[in-house]
Amino acid sequence: MPKRILQGTVVSDKGNKTVIVKVERRLMHPLYKKTIRRSKRYAAHDEANRCKEGDAVKIIECRPISKTKCWMVLDEKGTAAAESKAKAAAKAAARPAAAKTKKKVSSS
Repeated sequence: MPKRILQGTVVSDKGNKTVIVKVERRLMHPLYKKTIRRSKRYAAHDEANRCKEGDAVKIIECRPISKTKCWMVLDEKGTAAAESKAKAAAKAAARPAAAKTKKKVSSS
């Protein structure tokens, strides 16, 4: 039987090697036929403590690690740390480019 993979957002990273991931799903109301959202929170194992609040992650089913943890963080995407590193790299790349465009005026 294949392991389930869910996608959600980290809502808490206060535990050691544990993150709480909120997974939302959309379904049709049986009577009113309106699309409604249902959410559930899963405790997932994060060995390196890399995930922060607000990160979009994928989690996969695994063996029970504790009483409430039976999911592991599989993939991080859109992480706050990665975004800040990318912004810093873009700023660093823009600084030398701006310095090259300045023309030096020589007084003769």
